Amino acid sequence: MNFAKHVLLAIAAVFVAAPAAAFPDKVVKMVIGYGPGSSTDTVGRIFAQGLTDLWKQPVIVDNRPGAAGNIAADLVAKAPPDGYTILFAQNGLAISVASNPGLPFNGQKDLIPTVAVAATPHILVVNANSPVKSVAELIALAKDKPGKLNFGSSGIGNSDHMAGELFKALTGVQAAHIPYKSGSAAATDLLGGQLDFYFAGMPVGLPQYKGGRMHALAVTSIARYPGTPELPTMQEAGVKDYEMTLWQGIFMPAGTSPTVAELVASSVLKLLDDPAMRERLSKAGAQIAPLPRDRFTDMYLKDIDRWKRLITASNIKLQ
Repeated sequence: MNFAKHVLLAIAAVFVAAPAAAFPDKVVKMVIGYGPGSSTDTVGRIFAQGLTDLWKQPVIVDNRPGAAGNIAADLVAKAPPDGYTILFAQNGLAISVASNPGLPFNGQKDLIPTVAVAATPHILVVNANSPVKSVAELIALAKDKPGKLNFGSSGIGNSDHMAGELFKALTGVQAAHIPYKSGSAAATDLLGGQLDFYFAGMPVGLPQYKGGRMHALAVTSIARYPGTPELPTMQEAGVKDYEMTLWQGIFMPAGTSPTVAELVASSVLKLLDDPAMRERLSKAGAQIAPLPRDRFTDMYLKDIDRWKRLITASNIKLQ
């Protein structure tokens, strides 16, 4: 074997043996499709800080509100699949994929469900000065004034919007939908008397309820929420078959290395094992529900199918 060949083999051996650069070795951008102060922004920022501390690299939040979170989802779907741009999303993404075939990205192919972190009910709230003190009273008022009441959301097709549409479909009430760019903006108008009711995300609605600034009527989960055991579920309040949960998790661009995706997932799951992190999330109103990539993917695809069927069966209009 000649000298040149020896040199080439030696160089090749070095490259084979050399480990890949550690991830992350630079700033990671977490894109969130909702404005600051919204439920998803609140929880996403907690994880951004946790990952910053864990990785010793900055994880910065990039808020891209609008279009039911689809502006943010499209940005991440088309980002380089290197792990440095991630999406912190909620079930509004599944609703959009289920209801809008004209999205600029393919929600089932262009994004990887990487790890789920929370699954929290919405809390149905009214202004503290509202005469409505129960779900039954809200239904009665809405039926007495058909089309006169309104409710807010963080945007058309988002989880809080669909919570209101599901309420309308199951009770037969009429109410106008007023979309905002964040849950906090909707909450502000509820406090100001511009909205009649709102299915708020817990991180937005719970502090207002606990602080006495809003009156809460029910939660949207099957079982009572541990943080508000005094509040009935929508089903207990008389709305048969009502169930709505706001799940949240991290997605990455398709084509991302499985090794990098697994590192992100394992890092998030490690954070969720930390009692201090769990306490911080609980205080923020998030109900922890971690799922690794395979189980999160299964849940995400099933949620898309559920919303396709529900929107069709209930004739829910997303407009």
